[in-house]
This record gives sequence, structure tokens and C-alpha cells, in this order.
Amino acid sequence: MSENVVHLFKDTQNAPEAPSAETPTVPLWARSAKAIRHAVTHENTTTACRAVARHGLYVAGGTRIVARRTWEGRTASRYERMLRAAEAAGNFEAAAEWEERGQRFRDARHRRRMDLLTAPLDAAKGVAAAAGMGAGMLLLIGIALAVANENFADVATPTMAVVQLIQWLVFVASVTWGPAVTIGPWAALIGLWAVGKHQQAAPAWAMPANLRDTDGEPITPSIVVLALRNLGVAPLRNAIKDMGDAGASMLGPIRIAGCGVEVDVTLPSGVSTDEVQKRRRKLAENLGRHEHEVFITIPEAARTVRLWIADSGALDEPIGPSPLVTDETMTANYKTGRAPWGEDLRGDAAVLSLYQRHLLITGLSNQGKTAALRALALWLALDRTVEFRIADLKGAGDWAMFLGLATLLIQGPTDDHVIQATEMVEGLVAEMERRLQAPPGTVFPPLVGIVDEAQVAFMCPLKDEDKRPYGGSKATSRYFMAVRKVHNQGRAVNVTLWEGTQDPTDQNLPKLVREGAHTRASLVLGTESQARMALGDKAVEGGAAPHLLRQGLDKGTLVIASDGIDIPAGQASITVRTHYVDDEQATAIADRAKALRDGVTTLQVIERGEERDALADIFAVLGDSPRVLTQDVLKRLAALNEDAYGTWTNSDLKRVLADAGDEPYKSDGRMVVGRDRVARALANRDTDGSASASG
Repeated sequence: MSENVVHLFKDTQNAPEAPSAETPTVPLWARSAKAIRHAVTHENTTTACRAVARHGLYVAGGTRIVARRTWEGRTASRYERMLRAAEAAGNFEAAAEWEERGQRFRDARHRRRMDLLTAPLDAAKGVAAAAGMGAGMLLLIGIALAVANENFADVATPTMAVVQLIQWLVFVASVTWGPAVTIGPWAALIGLWAVGKHQQAAPAWAMPANLRDTDGEPITPSIVVLALRNLGVAPLRNAIKDMGDAGASMLGPIRIAGCGVEVDVTLPSGVSTDEVQKRRRKLAENLGRHEHEVFITIPEAARTVRLWIADSGALDEPIGPSPLVTDETMTANYKTGRAPWGEDLRGDAAVLSLYQRHLLITGLSNQGKTAALRALALWLALDRTVEFRIADLKGAGDWAMFLGLATLLIQGPTDDHVIQATEMVEGLVAEMERRLQAPPGTVFPPLVGIVDEAQVAFMCPLKDEDKRPYGGSKATSRYFMAVRKVHNQGRAVNVTLWEGTQDPTDQNLPKLVREGAHTRASLVLGTESQARMALGDKAVEGGAAPHLLRQGLDKGTLVIASDGIDIPAGQASITVRTHYVDDEQATAIADRAKALRDGVTTLQVIERGEERDALADIFAVLGDSPRVLTQDVLKRLAALNEDAYGTWTNSDLKRVLADAGDEPYKSDGRMVVGRDRVARALANRDTDGSASASG
């Protein structure tokens, strides 16, 4: 019993260990499949397979190319293809020329074929004549040798030499024929391979990695034609296939244009321009570019699209600083000058005329709208004759540097600020009507009203005492009607209105208002319908596409429709990358503009309903001027706060100043208020107040 136990114990010790449940054994077939998959998908394997396929396809492609060349050399297919290409491009003069060339080729070929009918008889006669003449010549040479050598046997020497030459030629041919038959097909195969390799006659997937990566590849006619062929438009694809190598006849010259190239494409009959426009992304990818690097516009020529194709990555590079920053001697001229706004896609300076043009800039939030609008105002501020009245309904301090430049500056997003902005625009209307009643020929200084974040005004729900709404788009809306009046007649007397608004809709940017602007510009937008609101149907149908710009990446890039900027002939819009002027630079430019002026008092409208310090307000409206006419002081006070000072007269002004110990006085025969006197009265009042408090 014990021996059996010991024996069993030994067998147990020597037995193999059972497989653990935590480390299951992988089947052989699974390991083999994994190894095979790894071997098949290994980079070296795929590279080798791609190389084998590529060189085999080179032979096939070379055969196709040589066969086509041979066929075209023997037939009129080349002329027919060029004829179809010219007709597809609408070039009927070239089509007639190719038709004439094809007919001349057919006539010459017919004559050659007719000559072949008599060629055998002519050849036989020629051979017989050549043989007779050759035999006679050899006989004469032999006779001459026999006479010279005095040996009659030399008569046959030349003939025998020719016979021996023929014998040696036959021997050489018999020796080389076998190797030639063996090597010949391989030589032909190598020749076909060389043709295919030279023409890159293999699909992209079989090409080496450096050739498969087409991003940034220089744009050539063949690349453009291939991209158009693969665009997914059946009539275009079929027409290009019929053209063959002549497909490049669709293209105009490829011109260098800034940080890219530009080319006009004349589309075949049956292909409309909008079919190409709607496939912008696919066309860009076919060209090895991103969508934002290809722009499609419609020039004057019929059935033609103009492609601007950027160098890969060029649009992600910033443009240079504004000339307003780099040239501290720059000045502006409202009538004849142009504002340096940025660069177009060709890399040329984009300059905008502001003369008697209402302006509208729109786009999504935080895309550079205020900066673009402010850059124009900063340039125009360098013309000392221009007056600004500004309402910033965002109130973030973006226009604070115009304190001392603008005669009125409203900053804030509340309903009270909207009321003040509305009254500002109504003030523009009043000034416009006053100027319209002046004698003919009167010249008026430019007056520019600016409303930034105008959508806040259009969406304001408040109503005045007469139940008229401030916002909205109806005839009862005060802001809407004031804007319409300025748009209708303001430019005739140099009163213009600039508006900046975001995310346009029919509610926050009524149709009549946006169509009243002479210069319409748009940053990136969300939809095509918004692009139509911003720029108009004509511009969008002509290729303007602010909705295809990249939000966040194309900040400051504007699509502009205006007669105040140079737009290529036949196009309805132009894309401009604007210079960015930051707050510090804007403040420096504003300081230069202030130095050109005698001093401007900026009225800053304060919230309604708060208690007023009349003497302090009088001092505020005097600004930097040493003395101001009493009538002007009253006007400035009314603009500062209509509720508090709108009904003031000279008596009210005199009363406040008299109580402070300082009455108006005469200067050059007119009643004025002196700044130094008011300052002294304020100082004395503050001193007296402090003494009373301490006592």
C-alpha cells in the first residue's frame, strides 16, 4: 500500500503542469494568422508590393502611351481631338484652323495610299534597273582591272567581291538573329517601361510616399485639368476625356498672384459655373489644398471660372503691420485719399475710399469686426476736417482712444445707451436737413456717425413717451427710420453712417438698412443665407463666400462688395486680409490725430436719471477750449443729458455760474464762458465745502 502511494507521488511530481486559467494557451492557428497578418501588413512588404505594382503599371502605361502616339501619327485622331477641345472651349477660330489642318492631313494620306497601288511595279522596275546598272558598273571596273593587271581573270574580281560581301552579311545575320530575337522583346519592354516611368503612368497609390503626398505641390495645367475631371460633374468629365492631352486648352495662363496662383478656366458647353462653385471643397482636395486655400470667382467671360489657389499654408501666415503704425507721418484726405485696410489675396495693398459712402461691416462675434471698423476711423481721423460721433453699444473701451477726437462718444450696452445712440443718429438727421437747406454750392465738412454693435439698437424693446419703439424695422422705429433717412440723403451733404453688427438676421439687420450701405463687408459667417444678407445676392452668386471662412482662424479676413475698392473686372467682391491695429497702437495713432487738431471737446453721455452737478458738467463740456460761446455750451449740455439740460436757456446757465461767483462775459462782442473761471469756481467751491466739513 505504501509503495503504491510513493509511486503515485513520484508520478505526480514528474507529470507536466496543467495550464493556468490566467494564462490561456493561444492556439497555433491564431499565432500563425497573427504572424501572417504582421508579415503582410509590414511596411517593407507594402513597399515591395507597391514597387512591383508600380513598375508593372509603368509598362502598361507606357504601352498605352506608345500605342496612342502611333495611332495618332497614322490617323487624324489628333486633329479631331484638338478640334473637339477648341469647340468645347468656345474657341471657334482655333476649331476652324484644326479642321483645316485635319483635312490637309487626310488629303496627303490619300495621295500616299494611291501611290501604294503602283509601288510594286515601280519597285520591280527600280530593282531591275539598279541590278543592270550595278552589273554593268562591276563589269566595267573588272575590265579596267584586267587591262591594268594584264590579266583577263580580273574581269570577274569586282563581281566576286560583291558576292563574298553578301555571303558575309548572310553569315552575320544568321549568327545575330537568334540573340536579337531573344533580346528584342526585352529591349522593347524596357523601352515601354522607360516611357511609362517618365510620364508617371501609374496610379497614386502605387507611387512612392514622396510622390503620393501632393500637399503643397506646384500647380500645373495637368494638375488643374485632372482636378476638374475628378470633380464629379459628368459633362465636364466626359468633355475632358474627349479632349485627352488637349484638356489644358480649357485653361488660361497660370499667373503668380500674391501667395498663390490664378488661372481662368473656360468650361465646356453644358457645364455651368455654379456646378464648379458648389464643389469648392472637392476641387481644393483634388488640387492638394485645404478648402480655405482655394477661391472661385466668376469673371466677365461666359462659362468661365477664375481659380485662385494659395501656396500650401500661406494663408495661415500673418500679413505685415498697418502703414498707420509704421508711417508716423501719414495723413488722410477724406475726398481723395484711401484708407490702407490690408492686403488682397494677390498680396497687393487693399485701400478703400470712404468718400460719401455709408459702411456696413458684419460677421460672427469675436472675429475682428470692431478692429476692422476702428482701423478705418483711425485713418480718417488723420484728416482734421472730419467730425466723428460714435456710439459703442458694447462699451468695452474699444473706442476709448477717440475721447478728444469725437465730438460725441457713447459707450455702453444698456437700453439707455441705445436711446442715446438713437438720439445721436437723429442728430445726424437734423444736421443733414440743416445742410440740405443751405444755399446751393455750400461745402460742408465731413460728419461721420459710427454705431458699433448696431444689432443692440435694432433689438431694443423700449418705447418713448409717444409709444414709438426705439428698435425694430417698422416705420415707427426711431433708430430704423433715422438710419434710413441718413442713407437716403446724407451722402449729398457729407453726412455718412458706419455700422458694425454681428450675426446678421432680418430682425437685427433689416433689409432696407443693409442695402443702403455703399460698402458692405463681412467677416466669417455661419450660413450662406447670412452671407446674402451681409453682401447681397449678386456678390454671393459671383463667388463671395464669407460663410466658408474659418471661424477663429480667419480673424480679420473680410469679403468686401464696394465701388470704393479696386475689384478685378467681372467680379462682384474681393477678399481682404486686414491689418490688425491693437489698442496700444490705436491710442498712439489717435494721439497723432489729436495733435493735428485745435482741440476737440468730447461729450460723454452719462446714464439718465442720476443727479447732476451742473457746474461740473459745464466744465466738462468746455473741454480744452479756453472759452466757448454760451449757445454752444447750451447745445453741449443738452447733448450730454437731454433730460437735465434740454430745456435750459441763457438765464439758467447764467444763474448757475452766478451762484458759483462766475458769470458769462463778452469776448469780441459775443457772450462766452471762460474755462479758467469755471475751474476756479469749482476749486473755490470744493475748498469751501472742505472747510465747512472740517468746521
